[in-house]
Amino acid sequence: MKICVIIPTLNEEKNIPKIFDKIKKTKITLDILFIDDSSTDNSQKIIINLKKKYKYVKYIFRKNKTGIGSAHKDGIKYAYKKKYDLVITMDADGTHDPKYFRRMISNTKKFDYVITSRFKKPNLINDWPIYRKIITHSRHIFVSTFLGINYDASGAFRCFFLKNVKLKDILSAKNNDYAFFWEVTYILKKRGYNIFEVPVQLIYRKLGKSKMKLSHIFYSLIYLFKIFIFKN
Repeated sequence: MKICVIIPTLNEEKNIPKIFDKIKKTKITLDILFIDDSSTDNSQKIIINLKKKYKYVKYIFRKNKTGIGSAHKDGIKYAYKKKYDLVITMDADGTHDPKYFRRMISNTKKFDYVITSRFKKPNLINDWPIYRKIITHSRHIFVSTFLGINYDASGAFRCFFLKNVKLKDILSAKNNDYAFFWEVTYILKKRGYNIFEVPVQLIYRKLGKSKMKLSHIFYSLIYLFKIFIFKN
């Protein structure tokens, strides 16, 4: 099975080597695709050096910061073009642990789309700051209420079985920022794909700074209302 792990990066020089080492320790045969949006630190240099040493490291360097959602779309389009069977998407900030890869991959034998959940079990985001817990839980409540999906739809740690999921359905999610994650889950659910959730423990970022701003949260909320109004 041909697997590609997609990792968008933006000024993650401290986290890239750590996440790479964790993926390497899984001993799963896969390729790693970094998608960098013009980092101003040493992220691109680190990625290039990894590429020189490991053939399974790939990268796409984009000239402008055009949104986390668009980075995922570009990565998924690359995966379809290169005929991968599975795509795993994850953050570069250290919150997503590759130790869950095998569980995610194994569930694609029965399901088209596997997402991770912070709500299937208690205390899965136990060490997060209270304000991030409030944001995460509130977003989950809003998405569940307005779109009628009970999945943890706003996380980026997920797995697509490309032989079953059509690219055009993924690209039907028009948002290019954080709302992409819940929008694509809503679309795939609506179009009848089989979805499975894997509960995961997420450790709060230890290095670097979060790229999520208040403006992202506000825009995502407005976009959610828009989808709700026009969904029928």
